[in-house]
Parts: sequence; C-alpha cells; structure tokens
Amino acid sequence: MSGQQHTHTDHTHSHTHGGPAHADDAHPDWAAFGELLELSADVHTPAVEQTAEWLRGLLAGPVRRALDIGSGPGGATCVFARAFADAEVVAVDGSPELLARARDRAARLGVADRVRTHLAELPEGLAEVGDGELIWSSKAVHHLGDQQGALDRLAAALRPGGVLAVAEGGLSLRALPRDIGIGRPGLLTRLDAIQEEAFAGMRAGLPDAKETVEDWPAMLTAAGLTGARSRSFLIDLPAPLDAPARRLLHADLTRLSDHLADRLDATDRATLDRLLDPDDTAGVLHRPDVFWLSAQTVHAAVKPR
Repeated sequence: MSGQQHTHTDHTHSHTHGGPAHADDAHPDWAAFGELLELSADVHTPAVEQTAEWLRGLLAGPVRRALDIGSGPGGATCVFARAFADAEVVAVDGSPELLARARDRAARLGVADRVRTHLAELPEGLAEVGDGELIWSSKAVHHLGDQQGALDRLAAALRPGGVLAVAEGGLSLRALPRDIGIGRPGLLTRLDAIQEEAFAGMRAGLPDAKETVEDWPAMLTAAGLTGARSRSFLIDLPAPLDAPARRLLHADLTRLSDHLADRLDATDRATLDRLLDPDDTAGVLHRPDVFWLSAQTVHAAVKPR
C-alpha cells in the first residue's frame, strides 16, 4: 500500500521480504510500481491459488465476504474471488492507482461483479474496512510500526469461525547458480545480508515502531485467535526462465543496484552491472541458467465461535 504499507502476495520485497520498493524507504510510492506489481502478481498467482485451497480447509463455513488488506493491484483479490465463488472480495489499499488496477484486473478475469475496492491508509483505516470470514494480508503488516496492534485490529474484524492469514517471511529468492562465471561466487547471498540490514533500518524508522519477536503464530494467538499454524508455498520456475519472470527479476535487481549498490565492493558492483546490462550475454535477460526459486510462508489462525 502507499503511505506506510504495501501488499505482496503481489510483490517481491527485494528477494527477502516481499515488495518492490527500496528497503530503506518507510514510505514508498507503490503506485509508481503498478506495472511491475501486476507482473509480480502473475508470477505468484500459482502459489496464492495453493494458499487459497489450504485456507479453505481451515474455514469453519462458507466465505461470504473476504478482505485483502494491502491489496496492491489485486492479484490475491482476484484469486480469492475465483476460489470462493459466493464471496464478495474487498481490495483494501492506500493507493487509488493500484485499486484502479485491481478493478481492471477483476474485469479481465471475469470477477468484477464480486470484487470491491476500498481506499484506506493503514493502520488508521483498519476501522473502516468492515468484517469478513476471511482476512488476508501479504507483506503489509511489516510496513506498520506496531505489528501486534495491526494483527489485533484485523482479528477484531473477523467474523466467528473466520480465518486471518498473513503472508510474512519465507525463503529468499534464488535465481542464479552460486558461481555465475563473473565476479565472486555468492553475489545473491551478499545482497541478502545487505537487504536484511536495510529492512531493519526501514522498520526502525516507522511511526510508532515497536520491537517485536516475529513469531507470527504466537502473535496471532495473542490477538485472540486459535489453532495458529504456518505453511510455506513454493514458487519453482526452472531454467531457462520465461520472459515475464526474467523481466521481474531484472527489475528487482535494478532496484537493488539503484539503492543498495553503494554498500557493495567494486567487484560486486561490476558484477551487478553486467547482470543488468540488456546487451550482455552474461546478463539475466539472456543467460540460460536463470531460474526462480522462492518460498512464501503464510501464517493463519481462526476466530473462536
């Protein structure tokens, strides 16, 4: 979302956390990433579809209303609209531009009659979204200073027997062999370490930031929910990677180069430059060994009846 938040089942926050913005930026302009977020939604759709089927088994009854908190351009919104054919699904985001994309996406996929959009900044806007049997939030809560407080509010909006699911954490994206034949082996591992530091800085700079042990099942339980559990969903696109996923990877690495390359040594910067060069056969747009392997972890719990 804009302002303090974002989604991402639709995004890939710099390989590690999910989200296309600079990891140091607590207030990214998500609308500027609209096209890229839609591409990310396409790449991640199979994993979200698997997630929806898992969540179906946790629900105590039918879903009449579902909320996608931090929806971005509506990738998960539309998946849930197709998975729960009797439900109204509400995309909630702070960016009018991304909500417009969500409406367009719903129309393209034939679910516009059951998809609604709601403009709201978080966390303040949580009081406005209403309730539902299913509440989903991907890569949004970690953009709020008080993560436990956000979960408490979302849990309060659940109807009895409903499920709150948050996609947070997982495994960092791997897209290249350890040794790519240029520079020093292990470039992506070093980028991961830099991003972890930047992410910590982003969290520390958020309004009302509170240190939290990110034990998501325990946090869901503290919010008054029961049966907390976690499951990870794999995105496994083997080499040679198709063109859309290559474009997404190139864009992600470009953002890292723009914002984090000053923290790399000269050798790694030069390697990253070659990987991003559209005319270099060693670049990610051309080399045959590029793949996509990542895992998204979803944490879910039920509101007692």
